[in-house]
Amino acid sequence: MENSNNNNDIKVTPNDEEFEQVKLNTWQSIKQFLKELFDIRADTDRDATIDAVKKDISFKGHTAWILIFSIFVASIGLNVSSTAVVIGAMLISPLMGPIVGIGLSVAINDVETLRRSLINLGVMVFLSVLTAFLYFKLSPLTEETPELIARTYPTILDVLIAIFGGLGLIVAKTKSGTIASVIFGVAIATALMPPLCTVGYGLAIGNASYAGGALYLFSINAVFIALSTFIVSKILRFPLVRYANSKRRKRISQIASLIAIAVMVPSVWLFIKLLDQQVFENRAKEFVNKTVKYDGAEVVKFTQDYKTKDIDVYFIGRPVPQSKINEWLKELESTDKLETARLRIYQGTDQSGEMAARLSGEIKAGILEDLYVKNEQIIQNKDERIRFLEDQITMLRVKSIPFEEVSKELKINYENVETFSYSNKITTNFKKTDTLPVINIRWKKNVPAKQRQEELKKIEAWIKFKMKLDTLDVSEYR
Repeated sequence: MENSNNNNDIKVTPNDEEFEQVKLNTWQSIKQFLKELFDIRADTDRDATIDAVKKDISFKGHTAWILIFSIFVASIGLNVSSTAVVIGAMLISPLMGPIVGIGLSVAINDVETLRRSLINLGVMVFLSVLTAFLYFKLSPLTEETPELIARTYPTILDVLIAIFGGLGLIVAKTKSGTIASVIFGVAIATALMPPLCTVGYGLAIGNASYAGGALYLFSINAVFIALSTFIVSKILRFPLVRYANSKRRKRISQIASLIAIAVMVPSVWLFIKLLDQQVFENRAKEFVNKTVKYDGAEVVKFTQDYKTKDIDVYFIGRPVPQSKINEWLKELESTDKLETARLRIYQGTDQSGEMAARLSGEIKAGILEDLYVKNEQIIQNKDERIRFLEDQITMLRVKSIPFEEVSKELKINYENVETFSYSNKITTNFKKTDTLPVINIRWKKNVPAKQRQEELKKIEAWIKFKMKLDTLDVSEYR
């Protein structure tokens, strides 16, 4: 019995032991490979990195002139909307040095380096904005370009670019033998200079929102680059600056910690806020594209406002019934991140003053642009495009004629008019279709024919000006 029990016991064969050893060796090899792949401590020259960062902080002589010239180049590139010129300006800009210096000095408790970095950064920013301001103030070309508008407000993507760009920069600087191409690439990606040029542009044309938004974008880039430098310096355990006085060392350490907290807390809050805004805008766009649909009606434009949580949708075509709009509202309330949003529908058949106002100015131009883009495939030549846009402009103008206001003014200015009527006449020569506004006047009895003709010409000129019409047919009842 004893022998039988022993035979039933589980035994580890030599093959099993070899297999376990192979598994262990494989795991150790993988760990070693990953360590060699991602470990940057072994190839980090801390002392050389600190010296290189401190050297790049200084701002005088050649560096000042390089900055001025690069600002001029960037301003010209933004002015003519040339991406290549703007990139060239960013490559020669020395703006990155003081920002990296701020992050490193806070990480190693070096107050003297922090003070130099802040002073030099302030001087650089002031000189950059002043140079851009003078350029745009003296330049005859002050038109808004896509390159300028793109730098007037930050998005979550700008934050992510600043974070990963800053990490790439400081990691490249810590390597023995700095990787210059990485530093140039970060200078382009983080785009510190164009926002400062846009600040100068906003001040030059008197647009405070442009200047404020661009300065906001620059601040975000600078803060997150410095924050990335701080984090990497701490991870790589850069040596702290030693002070002979222990009380002074403790005080400096406390100051550095407070500065780090003061930078990190608002940065995290800002990141969350911008992320929330981006999510809201993406969800609003997705909701309109997938849900807000109705047969016979077409969305020509929609806008979303994160601050007011308004989603405005503009329709043309068949009127959308209120029951369908109510379905959209219910679905909006159950959509994640859009629970508090407010959906507002504007329809082309709505003749209210609010709709007329909404269809004017910028919205009208946007609708025309969208209509043009949607119909571009069926419009084959320049003449057809011109006729198409003229027809759309005429239709929009017809919808927004203030008939009641015009009739009251007409009655005050021309007391001999008995009745005033307005209608639209659609005419075609089988090649082109036009909508022609028609005005009919009925005069009171005993008004001389000569006086009627004179006043009819005045009425025609006045209504054309009042209604902003190019063509108008004014006649009198016979």
